Amino acid sequence: MKTLFDESNIGKLKLKNRFIRSATHLSLAEKDCHTSEKLLNAYEDLAQGGVSVIITGFSHAFAEEQPAVKMIGAYDDKFIPDFKKITEVVHKHDCNIIMQLAYGGSQSKLLKAKRKIMGPSAVEHIFTGIKPIEMTKKDFKAFSEKFGDAALRVKKGGFDGVQLHCAHGYMLSQCLSPYHNRRADEYGGPIENRARIIFETYENMRKKVGDDFPILVKINCSDFMGEDGLQLEECKVLCKKLAQMGLDAIEISGNVAYNENSPLIFEKKISRDKSRQSYFSKYAAEIAAEIDIPLIVVGGNRSIDVMTDILNSTDISYFSLSRTLLSEPDLINKWKEDENYNPKCVACNKCWSLKGNICILNR
Repeated sequence: MKTLFDESNIGKLKLKNRFIRSATHLSLAEKDCHTSEKLLNAYEDLAQGGVSVIITGFSHAFAEEQPAVKMIGAYDDKFIPDFKKITEVVHKHDCNIIMQLAYGGSQSKLLKAKRKIMGPSAVEHIFTGIKPIEMTKKDFKAFSEKFGDAALRVKKGGFDGVQLHCAHGYMLSQCLSPYHNRRADEYGGPIENRARIIFETYENMRKKVGDDFPILVKINCSDFMGEDGLQLEECKVLCKKLAQMGLDAIEISGNVAYNENSPLIFEKKISRDKSRQSYFSKYAAEIAAEIDIPLIVVGGNRSIDVMTDILNSTDISYFSLSRTLLSEPDLINKWKEDENYNPKCVACNKCWSLKGNICILNR
C-alpha cells in the first residue's frame, strides 16, 4: 500500500513525501519585484514545515506585464541573485523549490492602463471587461523566447525546476479556451492548434535549460464552460502530447469561477465535509490513467484518509495544497505525527489581502 510519506522522484528531483505546496500568490515581494525578508521568511517556514516541494507564486517573464502586486520578476538577469537567496534558504531544510512562470493578460486588472495586455484574440474578458490586443505570430514567437530565457534564469538561480502556468484563466489558459481563442490560423481551432503556443514555449524552455532540469505544467482539467471552454477530453489530448514531448509532471487544477456550478478553487464548505474535498481528483484520475508521467492534483486536499484512498485507487501520485499551508506552514509535520489532525483552515478565504496573503489567524 502506498502512503503519503513515501519517498519518490519527479525526474531527477527527489521527494521525501507526496505533499507539494501549490503556487500561491503571497504578495510579499518588494514593489520593484525583488525579494524581501518577509518573502524569504515565508518560504523558510514552509521548508521547515515538512512539505517536499514548494512551487512559488508566479513570476512574470515580461517587464511590462506584471499581473499581480508584489510578485518577484524573472524578466531580467538582475533577479538571479534574488533567486539564489530564496533557494539557499529553502535548501537548508531538505526541501525542493520550483519557480512558476505566468503571463496574466486580461485576467488581471492591475495597472491595466500601463500594461501591454495581449491575448489569443481581442475578446473582452467576462469579469474584468478588458479587451486584450490580439497576438501576432511574431508575438507568439517572442513569448516562447521570453519564457525560455526566464526558465534559464530560474535554473541559474538554483531552483529545482520550473512550472509553466496554463490554468486559472491566465493568458495560456485563454489560448486553450474557445471563448477567448477565436483564431483561424494555426494557433486556433482544434485543441492541437490552441495548445500550440504551450508546446512551443515548452520546447524553448527545454532547449535552454537542458534535458535534466524538471519542467512542469499546471493546467485546468476543464474550464467548466461547456463548448465555450477547455473540456476534459481536450485536456487529456494536451497532457498526453506534453508527456510524449518529455514534460516531467503535470499539476491538474480547474477554472476558478466561469460557472457557478463548477468545483471552485475557493470552495468554502470543505473543512468538515470530506465528500467535497479533493474536488478535482475525479477528473485528474482520468487524465493520470492516460499518461506515463507523474500527476499532481490540487484543490481541497485536506484529509489524510481521503488523499490516501485517492493515492491507492487511482494513478495520481502527488497532492498539492495552498490555503491550508497559508494557515499552517508546518501542517505536513503535524500530519506526520498525527494523521487524524484537522487543519485550522476553514476555507474562509480571508487570507487574501493586498497587504500580503496571510491567514487571518496569523496576522
